[in-house]
Amino acid sequence: MAHLTTVPPVSNAVRVRVLAADSNAMSTQLLVEALAREKQLHMIESPANVPALLTLVNREKPQVIVLCGRLSESNGGNGSLLREIRNLSPSTRVIVLLDAPERTAVIKALRAGAQGVFCRTESFRLLGECIQCVHQGRVWINASELQYLIEAMAEPSLTSFPSDNLSSLTARERDVVRCLTEGLSNREIAHRLKLTEHTVKNYLFRIFDKLGVSSRVEVVLYALGNGARRNSGWNDKDCEQTQIAAVRPRAIAPVPLLLRRSAN
Repeated sequence: MAHLTTVPPVSNAVRVRVLAADSNAMSTQLLVEALAREKQLHMIESPANVPALLTLVNREKPQVIVLCGRLSESNGGNGSLLREIRNLSPSTRVIVLLDAPERTAVIKALRAGAQGVFCRTESFRLLGECIQCVHQGRVWINASELQYLIEAMAEPSLTSFPSDNLSSLTARERDVVRCLTEGLSNREIAHRLKLTEHTVKNYLFRIFDKLGVSSRVEVVLYALGNGARRNSGWNDKDCEQTQIAAVRPRAIAPVPLLLRRSAN
């Protein structure tokens, strides 16, 4: 006699709670319905206006937000919406949805603290992978987008950090920076340094404040481009290994870079 095996549904407790906010109500609804087919995602539909979005973020505390790039530039621009989201829900990670991989938009999103940028020109099936990647603490960008950021960090207008900022870090904070440049997640950093993940997060936010940056990507690029060897006692071998580990381009679009780590 044949027996039917019933696969139990995935509990909401183990699903990734994702809030979607596109440029208008219809686009948001379509995005939510499409992503809801992913069994590992619990979708939350947001109104396409900033006040309602922030209210929802404060109430729901989603783990990941998929945010339309046009919305991300509202509320005063210059990434202020992403910073407000981070203030309301520090553990929430944001993916900015762009119409095209335009250099300025990519740089603005990453500098504002986005943990991923996803372009509508990419296959939709990769968006689920992008969400999982960002949820796991990685940063979702491809090699071209990484190059945009490296070039931007080299521009004089974006490298106005004091030259001794790295030397202002404590020994333990420098240990955390080294781990970041190796592409480690918070959990891996905590394991290596024998700390709790909560303590690692606290170190990261102190590092952000001292270096005047807002994302892990910027910390790594700052360490590479602003004299980690000069200012914090790293030798040539340290810096060479850092560059190999941190700037490893992905050969295929959905493969995440080791560099891509968020603050959380």
